[in-house]
Amino acid sequence: MLMRTGTMLEKLALFVALLGGVALVVIALITLVSVTGRTLIPLGFKPLRGQFELVEALTAFAVFAFLPWAHLKRGHASVAIFTDYLGYRVNALIDLLSDGILFAFALLITWRHMAGLADKMAFGETTFLLRMPLWWAYAACLVGLGTWILVSLWATINSAYLLTVPPPVKLTGRAIRK
Repeated sequence: MLMRTGTMLEKLALFVALLGGVALVVIALITLVSVTGRTLIPLGFKPLRGQFELVEALTAFAVFAFLPWAHLKRGHASVAIFTDYLGYRVNALIDLLSDGILFAFALLITWRHMAGLADKMAFGETTFLLRMPLWWAYAACLVGLGTWILVSLWATINSAYLLTVPPPVKLTGRAIRK
């Protein structure tokens, strides 16, 4: 990206992604404890109660936590085999369109997620075994979703800016963008 990422936004996206990584480590530890407990039942151990409920909530959090960082670092799938041969302006336009679509998706998903959160809070739904309120997991996921909205808005503005500047100098092959 040509326009420098806002330092605070980049740090926020990285922090949220690291929280997602911590969630994955906790998932692995929960699974380890639960499987070990199942294996050692003859010795008096037990599997971890509600393991699947915790794994489910933490997995949802991790997925949403990684979205902002993936978007910021252009980690989403792309089909560069076709776009490498297009001009700078066409690629910049494709980037703008894809960033705009992702921004719209981020808004839509967050809006519907917030409706789900309100529903879970209004009806007081809990998990079956642990009786953990479901809205806790929904609320935690809003951290990643809110950050994704900020990142996708910035990426859309950045892509629009890149349409207005002259193309970078070609050294060999594809134009270099920083």
